[in-house]
Amino acid sequence: MEVDDSGLPWTDRLLQVSEEAQKFAKAGGFDILAYKLGAQKEQLRPPRYMRVGLLQHSLFLPTTAPVEQQVAALHKHVGEMAAAAAACGVNVICLQEAWTMPFGFCTREKLPWTEFAENAEEGPTTTFCQKIASDHNMVVVSPILERDSRHGDTLWNTAVVIDNSGAVLGKTRKNHIPRVGDFNESTYYMEGNTGHRVFKTEFGRIAVNICYGRHHPLNWLAYALNGAEVVFNPSATVGLLSEPLWSIEARNAAIANHYFTCAINRVGTEYYPNEFTSGDGGKAHNDFGHFYGSSYVAAPDGRRTPGLSRISNGLLIADLDLNLCRQMADQWGFRVWQSLTRVYLD
Repeated sequence: MEVDDSGLPWTDRLLQVSEEAQKFAKAGGFDILAYKLGAQKEQLRPPRYMRVGLLQHSLFLPTTAPVEQQVAALHKHVGEMAAAAAACGVNVICLQEAWTMPFGFCTREKLPWTEFAENAEEGPTTTFCQKIASDHNMVVVSPILERDSRHGDTLWNTAVVIDNSGAVLGKTRKNHIPRVGDFNESTYYMEGNTGHRVFKTEFGRIAVNICYGRHHPLNWLAYALNGAEVVFNPSATVGLLSEPLWSIEARNAAIANHYFTCAINRVGTEYYPNEFTSGDGGKAHNDFGHFYGSSYVAAPDGRRTPGLSRISNGLLIADLDLNLCRQMADQWGFRVWQSLTRVYLD
């Protein structure tokens, strides 16, 4: 599966993509990139590889299409992308933030956008992802808009984690909500109440730091202190606001916390039927801006994969040797000093 590598054993390697996966990509109109981020060989521990798949995509129907049709179209296309990931032997796939819907929070309208919300444990999207997980022996991280019917129909921005057996391992909720620009998310849901959960899977320990949480260093640190080896950052963010930071934040978090980070962003420009203002004196508009994709994976030693396209749907695959987490912790010891908060307190 590996293309000739002229570097050292732990350097980046470009991986070949199976013919079956290439057929899925051609039919579905998405790109596939695949890389390997290895570690130095050890005497007592064999390599511990987790193969991750990051999915970025645009909407497949206009935002004015009926809700049920939009969700069905997204399920269909994401199912094809997941099949391509499975054909490449991916162990864990992560979808983008609120992947089953337009990012309509910018409009400040409640309907129809709140109609995309689903039950996290038993909703149609979780059922759909459970089948993907069990059919392909893959862990699926599915970020959705959650409707918590057990607690007053409250809305949450939630990532559901489904084990490779198809069982729901648990969920984690977005714990930092932006109050900047057109995001307007706090008029729909508030900060999550699930803490910094780490999920133990057959392939390694994973966590999910949803979107805006990547701007907060202590947020990243908490996942490290709870034992994460790979932290996914499913996002929906646009160019004018955050693109200069995009290539830096998740990479810095990987270095500072001795784990791998996977930054995923949606792609494309979404147009809404009713114009809205941004509260900045500017003219009314009917789009949020361009979601610039550019999903990538960063390693704890500072390496990173190239990013996916700014304009195209894509699947990024990366082989991650989890032994690198401890190797970098032993080498740098950042995590030890960060946890000694008494050093920083007066």
